[in-house]
This record gives sequence, structure tokens and C-alpha cells, in this order.
Amino acid sequence: MHSLTAAGVAAPSEPEIERRTIRKVMWRLMPLMALLYVINNLDRVNVSFAALTMNRDLGLTPYVYGWGAGIFYVTYCLLEVPSNVFMARIGARVWIARIMITWGLVSGAMALVIGPWSFLTMRLLLGAAEAGFIPGMILYITYWFPAAYRGRAVALFLLASPISSAIASLLSVPILGMEGVAGLHGWQWMFLIEALPALILGGLVLVFLTNRPRDARWLTADERQWLERRIQQDQPADASHSVSLGRTLVDPRVLALSVVYLGRTASMYGITFFLPQIVKGIGLSNQAVGYVSALPYVVATIGMVLVASHSDRQNERRWHVIGTMMAAAAGLVAAGMLGNSAWALAALSIAAIGFFAMSPCFWPLPSMFLRGEAKAGGIAIINAIGNLGGFIGPYGVGLAAASTGSFTSGLYFLAGCATLSGVVILAIGRPHHPAVARVGQREASHA
Repeated sequence: MHSLTAAGVAAPSEPEIERRTIRKVMWRLMPLMALLYVINNLDRVNVSFAALTMNRDLGLTPYVYGWGAGIFYVTYCLLEVPSNVFMARIGARVWIARIMITWGLVSGAMALVIGPWSFLTMRLLLGAAEAGFIPGMILYITYWFPAAYRGRAVALFLLASPISSAIASLLSVPILGMEGVAGLHGWQWMFLIEALPALILGGLVLVFLTNRPRDARWLTADERQWLERRIQQDQPADASHSVSLGRTLVDPRVLALSVVYLGRTASMYGITFFLPQIVKGIGLSNQAVGYVSALPYVVATIGMVLVASHSDRQNERRWHVIGTMMAAAAGLVAAGMLGNSAWALAALSIAAIGFFAMSPCFWPLPSMFLRGEAKAGGIAIINAIGNLGGFIGPYGVGLAAASTGSFTSGLYFLAGCATLSGVVILAIGRPHHPAVARVGQREASHA
């Protein structure tokens, strides 16, 4: 229904403005944000495919490689909170562009490593360069999408993760085949070639990314006003966490969600950084490994869309997180029991659905009780502590492989990490945990 303006012209109704505005925001921001994440994840996990030949060339044992794969997350986690606070203060456009350009430079410099110590050093520098990207993007979504749309917006953004892992699998085949071109190894070409998109997109971010709805000249005045009003209305009523970043650091709700995310990240990256080597154990060539390793991520992409859509339709997050983590744990246990076989790959595909489908169900939770600078810091804290799992998972698998000569015990360890996530998120919803139960209560009130 339309109302009349002072000039007697029919003004668009509220639902019409809402549909028009959300559609514009989705098409303007989400394709670029998803593309940024594709490149981010590509530059993070390409080391897993480089390892097929790099480990031999550099003399890296599974234990040292596991250290290098995971040590990335030490500097990454230490700098997450200051990075997100800086972004909240100076704006996403400049800060995200800075992150992308620095990580592109460091990622390309990975081609220069000559041994274990330089490998570890460059992984530490890459973690520092990338710090703040993902929590910055999650925070950015809360600037532009009302609460009712955040689940699907986060899902569309995070959909890039399994897609980029599949792309990394497929790109590894031709690039590793460039062995000897211009006197470089194939893995060196991989780092050089896959660093270029980050540098190019860093420049595009400065042009196309808009800090806040009030700055969006590509929205009409009534669209900007409606969006800013709705975002403000969705701010949590509890102002106790709206101004104190310090209190957020010790908030039991934030810490509990951090542990949940840590278990998920440990189990996911424990697989991601070793999947090509696990698949190679079936007896495949490097070329076949690249293609076969893409399969779990293709399956995970489909599963992620279905689970995230169901979570949005049901307005429910906690049980979806529990279910995805239990599926991940079951898939990892089954893969460990099945050994070097195609059935193990099918089990890992089930686990991949759990890893990737968990995130879009999980990330709407923090914004239900945090606001302002505390929201920027809280999201960063959860991601920072959670991403310590990116060190724990690969290190645990590498240690197990070096000790036993197989990945079986490492898979069981990762299953335990996934189970931890499910158990903690289950405890969050219990009413006799008053410090953290409000997460579930607020979720119900928003539903």
C-alpha cells in the first residue's frame, strides 16, 4: 500500500522500500565480499597443495610442516582484536584494502622460502598480514544487514570458503606442472600466481567498498534512511556491553562462543592442510590428488547452502551448530576407521559439510548481545581465540603422523575437537548457566 506525499505523489510502502534496499545491498556488496574471501582462503590453504612437492624440496617433515601450517594462526590471532577495532574507527574501505595488499605481498614472498626456518617465518608474517579480514567482514555485514537478513548474508559470504578450497584443488594441477619453468619449482609458481588477485582486488576495494549506509550514494535517500533506522532498531536492548571493550574480553558468553569456534576451526584446518596428503595415501598421482581433493569441498558447498537456508527459515541457530559439529565428528571417526580408501573420502565429505555449514549458523549469535565497539572487539575475540584451533589442528595431525606413520589417530583427535564444539554450544543453552544462557534466550526473542 502506498501513502501520498505532500505533492500528492504516491510514496513507496515500507515493504517495498525494504525489498528494494536489501536487493541493492546484496548485489552491490556480497559478490565483491565473496570474491575477496575466495582469494583470502586460496592464499591461506594453497600451502597444502604446495606441500606435495615443496616438503621434499625444502626437507620439511610432517611435524615441521604441521608447525608451519598452524603457526600462521599465532600472529593471526594476536592481531585480530586490534585490527577489528582499527577498522571500526577508520572505516572498512581503507582497512580491508590494506589487509589485502599486505597479505598479497607476503603470500607471493612465500616463493622465496629456502628451508624450515624461512618457511616458519613467512607463515608467521602471512598470519600477521591477514589478521582481521574475516572478523572485519562479519562486522561489516552487521553495518549493512538488519538482523533478519544477517544469517543469509553471512552464509553467502562464507560460501566462498568451500568454493575457494575446491578452486585451490583444481588450480594445483596445472600450476604444480610448471616445474622448472624459468628455473622455478611448481610450488613457487603457485605462490606467485595466486598472490596477484589479492593485490588487484585490494585496489578495487578502495573504489567499490562503502563504509556505512549513510555514505552509499548508490542508494536513494529513502533507502538510506530506512536501512539506517532498521540497523539502529536491531541493536540489542542490553546496553551493558555496548561501550566496554574491556568487559567484552572477559564476558563468559564471548569466551564460551570462542571455545565453540576453536573446536570447529581445529577440526576443519586439521583436515584442510593435510587433505591432499591424506588423499595421496590412497595411491593417486599428484594430478589426480588435485581433482579428487576438490570433491569434499563441492559436497560441502551444497550442504552449506541447504543447512544455512534451513537455519534462517527456522530462525534457529544453536541446534544447527550442534548438529553440524556432530556430523563433522562422525565423519572424521568414520574416515579414521576406513583408512586409505574411497569410502574414507566419502566420510571426509560428510565432515566437510559439518565444518562449513556450522559458520553461517554460528556467526549471527554474537550480534544478539553485543553492540558498538564491543561488537567489533567481541567478534574479533571469538575469531581470534577460535582460530587458535588453526594451529592446534594441523599441529596435532602432524605430530600424530610423525609418531605413528598414519593419519588415523590425527583424525580421531580432530573428531574430539568437533565434539567439544557441540558439547559447549549445548551447554550455552542451559538455563542453569545464567552467565551464558542469555545467548539462547535472545535468539528465541529474535525469532
